[in-house]
Amino acid sequence: MAVALVLVFGISCLLTAVIRYLALRFEVLDHPVSRSAHSQPVPVGGGLAIVVAFYCALVWWYFRSGLPGSVFMALCGGLGIAVIGWLDDIYRLDISWRLPVQVLAAAWAVLWLGPAPIIPFGPWVLEAPWLITPLSIAALVWLLNLYNFMDGIDGLAGAEACYVCGACFLLIIVASQSVAGPVAAVLGAASAGFLVFNWPPARIFMGDVGSGFIGYVLGVLALVSMQDSSLNLWVWLLLLGVFVVDATVTLLRRVARGEKWFEGHSSRAYQQAARRFGSHVQVTLGILAINVVWLTPLAAMAAALPGMGVYLAVLGMLPLLFLTIRFRAGITPVPGMQNK
Repeated sequence: MAVALVLVFGISCLLTAVIRYLALRFEVLDHPVSRSAHSQPVPVGGGLAIVVAFYCALVWWYFRSGLPGSVFMALCGGLGIAVIGWLDDIYRLDISWRLPVQVLAAAWAVLWLGPAPIIPFGPWVLEAPWLITPLSIAALVWLLNLYNFMDGIDGLAGAEACYVCGACFLLIIVASQSVAGPVAAVLGAASAGFLVFNWPPARIFMGDVGSGFIGYVLGVLALVSMQDSSLNLWVWLLLLGVFVVDATVTLLRRVARGEKWFEGHSSRAYQQAARRFGSHVQVTLGILAINVVWLTPLAAMAAALPGMGVYLAVLGMLPLLFLTIRFRAGITPVPGMQNK
């Protein structure tokens, strides 16, 4: 498998370089606006390399009869997410175009996989299919959008994908032989190839084509691992804790203030932190440190002790909630304070 992952990394890296060249030539650029964290136009759409490299490995794996058909078909829903994301990168589509595609893709995944069988809440268990099915679809849509929301500074979304996929792979191979582990490793390798060009200062941006796609695939993997009991909901919440808390608190605050939550802005906690410290590298490395030092041990405990998962998730989220509020998530920054 190591050879396959190296090949996926190489394909992603090479394709990112090609996409960057083409984006510069045909002026597919992200031009800075008032909320931007960059001051010069930057090529966009590099996430397409992640998509292509991922599916190259996936198709090869499927036709070698190593990947279950239901998982393969569910992951193919990511093609719709990638296409609508690519169009959004170029034409800035309205949410009325994007959301129906996202809901259909999420429903497609749940149709092939089925919803999460049960969701443990300490001594209680949620197992009503009529409720879990719509919750599974809604969770998939929210995850792919929150991942898009969190792609706002150099290196963060790519580095988070590498971390979550790596942690997922390690936690699964320790306890089971779930297919979710190797698929996560493939996504991590593809993300790492892109990250070579996206590490601060970024030479190309991921774009919606990549961020929404990564969020979708991670959501599908969460469903797969919950169904085969290799990982539970609370493990995934902990691994994605920084993204979940920042995006959710920001959204709730903006809704409470009467702002349009679906419009672009730069008031998420990690963006506020990047302005305060004047460094994308510091913030990205800081989040990775939180992931490794704080969230990973709790996630490992939640995997080993599913009954304690909800309590461990709450424990893990509390400091993140404090930091998110401390960095004024959801509070529109004062004009003139953007990164230069």
